[in-house]
Amino acid sequence: MEQQRAAGTIGMWVFLVTEIMFFGGMFLAYTLYRNAYPAAFASASNHLDITLGAVNTAVLIFSSFTMAMAVYCTQVGKRQMQILSLILTIILGLTFLGIKTVEYSDKYRDSLIPGKLIPGRPFNPDLHTFHLLPGASIRNVEMFYWIYFAMTGMHALHMIIGVGLLTVLLIGSVRRRYSPEYYNPVEITGLYWHFVDIVWIFLFPLLYLLGRHLEHGG
Repeated sequence: MEQQRAAGTIGMWVFLVTEIMFFGGMFLAYTLYRNAYPAAFASASNHLDITLGAVNTAVLIFSSFTMAMAVYCTQVGKRQMQILSLILTIILGLTFLGIKTVEYSDKYRDSLIPGKLIPGRPFNPDLHTFHLLPGASIRNVEMFYWIYFAMTGMHALHMIIGVGLLTVLLIGSVRRRYSPEYYNPVEITGLYWHFVDIVWIFLFPLLYLLGRHLEHGG
């Protein structure tokens, strides 16, 4: 059993390394384009809802705590707390996805969608006034939104997968499948969930915070 646990943990860490390289390519693209078009990226960042982004950050941080509690309670045999912690983690994950859906809906309403050309331009100026900082072009702003939807969309996909895995764990927990002697599935799923949370911790400041000071001349 110990050998099985070690093999499963190593396998998850190998998988997470590949995920780090995958997201690392996106972070590299963001860094290169932001250095090339700082004013455009700051202009676009100023039109993201920082309140929703901050709430989602708090939601994921708390979900990491409930996930850690699920692993601990499984290890010590507290089944009721284990089930409760998994339920809370699932609820928090769905809350994150719901808030992200609201954000995406707002972007669609305001035509802040890459490639959605309206009178030859990527955005609809009649819905909300889009303030461009000096030196920014609307085309370079569009590049920010390409990266924004790629990174947050891929992160949301990982969240959906995570919620699915947690649902499987919850069913197994109700059926008394996990115990202090066998908790490896809960532990390695916890590693995956923490990784997804950490990715968002990097995404939030990069997409929502960096460059906002430029709007105020900082």
